[in-house]
Amino acid sequence: MIFLNNLLFCLFSIPLLGSFFLVVVSLKYSKQIGLSITCITFLFSLLLLLFFDKSLGTFQFGTSQIWFLGYTLIFSLGIDGISLFFVLLTTLLIPICLLISWNNITHFLKTYLVLFLILEAMLIGVFCILDLLLFYIFFESVLIPMFLIIGVWGSRERKMRAAFLFFLYTLFGSVSMLISILYIYYQVGTTDYRVLLTFSFSFLEQKFLWFSFFLSFGTKVPMVPVHLWLPEAHVEAPTSGSVILAGVLLKLGTYGFLRFSLPLFPEACFYFSPFVYCLAGVSVVYTSFTAIRQTDFKRIIAYTSIAHMNIVVLGIFSFNVIGIEGAILQSLSHGFVASGLFMIIGVVYDRYHTRMVRYYGGLNHVMPIYVVIFLFFTMANIGLPGTSSFIGEFLILTGSFQSNTCITLIGSTSMVIGGCYSLWLFNRVSYGNLKTQYFISFLDINKLEFLSFLPLIIGICLMGFIPFIFLNYLHMSVNNLIELIYF
Repeated sequence: MIFLNNLLFCLFSIPLLGSFFLVVVSLKYSKQIGLSITCITFLFSLLLLLFFDKSLGTFQFGTSQIWFLGYTLIFSLGIDGISLFFVLLTTLLIPICLLISWNNITHFLKTYLVLFLILEAMLIGVFCILDLLLFYIFFESVLIPMFLIIGVWGSRERKMRAAFLFFLYTLFGSVSMLISILYIYYQVGTTDYRVLLTFSFSFLEQKFLWFSFFLSFGTKVPMVPVHLWLPEAHVEAPTSGSVILAGVLLKLGTYGFLRFSLPLFPEACFYFSPFVYCLAGVSVVYTSFTAIRQTDFKRIIAYTSIAHMNIVVLGIFSFNVIGIEGAILQSLSHGFVASGLFMIIGVVYDRYHTRMVRYYGGLNHVMPIYVVIFLFFTMANIGLPGTSSFIGEFLILTGSFQSNTCITLIGSTSMVIGGCYSLWLFNRVSYGNLKTQYFISFLDINKLEFLSFLPLIIGICLMGFIPFIFLNYLHMSVNNLIELIYF
């Protein structure tokens, strides 16, 4: 029992202590040690899945430590069914990020590995922390290692501009949230999340607090018009940076809505739901059409990520069990699918150092394994039955239909437009004649790259064919969330 109560603290501490250990070890073995630390963290996270009690909707594996007694700041950790899979997604993607950059990162290698370990610890903290002020600290701390990963190891000269756009956009949205957290502290006397759930704010307070939180979470999703940082960040980031950005960092916004906006400010959520529907609907349609006209490989996938994450927002604000469970599943699915697509881009970029689609064509003749994997992730991105995206989108649209039929019809257009840009991109890259005027040598996927893709492929198929494995962990926690919203 003592071990289980400290399991989350161990999970948080392993990458953090590992980053300090990496600083003092020899550079020769730093890659192997860094990967080993992330793999150990992933194995520890599987223990959460093994010992998690699906019959409870409350927080489990709880541990608390008072930091500042005078200010009642408590380092309290705990997870429920909602945060469980976000932690698992984080611990899975970090070792994959190190694998795909195994032969590509040569300068400042030790710093690169340390930043990823610190980033992993901060992300685990975001999904496990049960204190609102500490959540904000971890929520913003994620910006620092990600800023450095984009700015130092980015692929082009515009990388510093992209890093500053990423940092300033997301930081600007969070300033208002900090002010609201301070207001909550002076009103309630604590920022302990479990105490806040028992406190009832007035309707006027809820409206102001909800909107300040929305500015932060909406920027992280991101939603139009505060979405411009994401395509820039993706295009300039290294492949590993794009994977963790799309796979986990975009989920911070949707997780924030689920964990804080809905249970703490339920009346304001209903009040502002038409506003959210409008923004999400515009974001879905606008970014889907924008993706069609892009010429940069990464920029296409970046805009599709915005569309898919705004579909998740529609599911969250459906205010019913089906829609919210679909939103969580779609968030996890997007973590698998978008990460796989950015890795697909990384494979050809490492070989040919360009992401312009017009330089590619006919790769099915010389890279058949690559094309098969590319087709798999393309079908998953469209939402083909049997893949994880189909389950998530189907549940979201079913739940959203019960709340707002009109916005559901608008959201469903993303599936049609998504088929257009996904298949068109795949067709341009994979079929036709080889463009030998640009490239004269071709190399298919190697064993290391295939090993990186394999966990994502398994995750997509597992969620697509047997989704009840995931849903069983979600039911009680989502039902508990619905009770907080309505009662």
